[in-house]
Amino acid sequence: MADTPGKVTRLLRAWSAGDPEALDRLLPLVLDEARDLARRALALESCDHTLQPTALVNEVYLRLVDRRTFWWQDRSQFFSSLAELMRRILVDHARRHRTAKRGGGVPRLRLEEMDVAADAPRPELVELDDALVALQAVDPLRYRIVMLRFFIGLTEMEIASELGLSVNTVGRKWQAARRWLHRELSRAGDRP
Repeated sequence: MADTPGKVTRLLRAWSAGDPEALDRLLPLVLDEARDLARRALALESCDHTLQPTALVNEVYLRLVDRRTFWWQDRSQFFSSLAELMRRILVDHARRHRTAKRGGGVPRLRLEEMDVAADAPRPELVELDDALVALQAVDPLRYRIVMLRFFIGLTEMEIASELGLSVNTVGRKWQAARRWLHRELSRAGDRP
């Protein structure tokens, strides 16, 4: 996600400073990466999900346009925010769906292996979101590592560079976060 020419970062800062044309120039530069994020986010969903990656990106765009008071520091922060918005949209969608079904037939979450692999288990998004909210309250750094690794797909080396940590520290915190989330999700699966 390195922004060597800095064009995306410059456009993000211009947009933050109030230049509405910067957003129009920015979108073509980030659209493919935004769709990749959407595909990863949707891979966590059940097969019968009605949203498509383009629809999810469009929903994120609508929410971003309303975010006029945010100062974008760089490309990485922007994509982290995109991933967070996508997660919130999908959780809202899942909560509405769950309410509509009145809890009937909702599968229990089993998190065997957190990774970005396409054949990874599809966790129940509401329970995962609850666990992530709890992790953020307990350990914001581990939460950030999970967001960068699981939702954005950065490697441990890229995360280390992004956060100014050693690769070993990121690896230890990633493993600890996975264990913590697994415990939380197991508890959620045991509740009626």
